[in-house]
Amino acid sequence: MDELVIVGAGGLGREVFGIVDAVNRAAGSRRRWRVLGFVDDHPTEENLKLVQRLTAPFLGGTRWLTGRSTDTYLILAVGDPRLRRATERTLRPYGLPAASLIHPYADISPDCVFGEGLIAFGGARVTTNVVLGRHVHLNQNCAVGHDSVLGDHVSVNPLAAVSGHCRLDDGVLVGTTAAVLQRLTVGGGATVGAGACVVRDVPPGAVVKGVPAR
Repeated sequence: MDELVIVGAGGLGREVFGIVDAVNRAAGSRRRWRVLGFVDDHPTEENLKLVQRLTAPFLGGTRWLTGRSTDTYLILAVGDPRLRRATERTLRPYGLPAASLIHPYADISPDCVFGEGLIAFGGARVTTNVVLGRHVHLNQNCAVGHDSVLGDHVSVNPLAAVSGHCRLDDGVLVGTTAAVLQRLTVGGGATVGAGACVVRDVPPGAVVKGVPAR
């Protein structure tokens, strides 16, 4: 088993722990993980209590990683794309590799290309010829259509749909049940609000919401 540390002791971290368990239980799984525990520089008391219910301990802040062997993998369970990017920068000096986790009930086309740190939750669907950057999060029952490109640290939240030939630049967040229609670009750092329908390109850093999204 490969050793894994989950970075983030919040709800997303606990969900990721569940993905690891599902991967380990899956018949024919080519890779299995032993979760050493959680690290978090700013955990809440409530989250620490919830982590204690799991079989992996809270290890402390990210300094716990000092001196760890490069055989230890990290997974960034940080929901906000901007914070995820900042966390990756903080962790870079430790020189530890990032794991990718794909739930056995996620459906990722074999011709897709993805960078390190991908988290694909159960029910996530990615069709053909899609390129995913580093530390992309594809949440429960979301969909990414053919020939789309998602940059680094993109989050597609539960039940959201990204149509074919779309481009989501670095740090984009697509909210729950939102839709991005075909051949559109969402600029870096933009947020598509929950339930929004994007019908035109979104400029970098914008926050859009509504139907149609404005």
